[in-house]
Amino acid sequence: MILEIQDLNVSFNGKKLLTDINMNVANGARHLVCGANGSGKSTLCETIAGNPTFTIDSGKIIFDGRDITAENATTRALSGIFMASQNVPEIPGLTITSLLKHSIAAHRHFQTGRDLPMGEFLEMLESARAKLNIPRDWLNRSVNVGFSGGERKRIMLLRLVLTQPKLAILDEPDSGADATVKQQIADIIHSLPDTTFIFISHQGDFTEMVKPTHTTALSNGKVVIK
Repeated sequence: MILEIQDLNVSFNGKKLLTDINMNVANGARHLVCGANGSGKSTLCETIAGNPTFTIDSGKIIFDGRDITAENATTRALSGIFMASQNVPEIPGLTITSLLKHSIAAHRHFQTGRDLPMGEFLEMLESARAKLNIPRDWLNRSVNVGFSGGERKRIMLLRLVLTQPKLAILDEPDSGADATVKQQIADIIHSLPDTTFIFISHQGDFTEMVKPTHTTALSNGKVVIK
């Protein structure tokens, strides 16, 4: 198992949001988390990624054989957890190239102790950009500023392809995406066999494209046992 969630209880400002969550995610899975709006799906995903907004009252999160319950979001990310949230911030003045360079360099140093030469990074970036058919001029633009919903999803895919994490958590990656971008997201998911995916979706067409291997359903902050 790449991820084990054991009796997890989570709250926000004293209000309980998740109750006794148990969920195992197998290596290489495409694990769908489903449920009605407000059922706790995004809270669960953000908690796995280490969002400090949410308080873990009890329980454990075991990632890749290690207890990460008390680790912060940065350490979790560098250890191989990728989070693509629904709402991503605009960062005026920070180019996509700069963001990606700092991110990939940090991952490289954390995992190997080695620095990432600029030439090697640019080769990686060009390969990923070409694979996703992303215009070169996008790379010099500020992060998410002036991008449509679908374009932001493609930038997310660029980060994903460059990072190639152990676990990628995608919170409604199909939201705001047209049919072409949905298919591109699904194709990238299938092209990364060494990455395990947890994804949230309300759209049957996208779910069919991804073809989930496992499903966990939530209702009122609890796992629904079928």
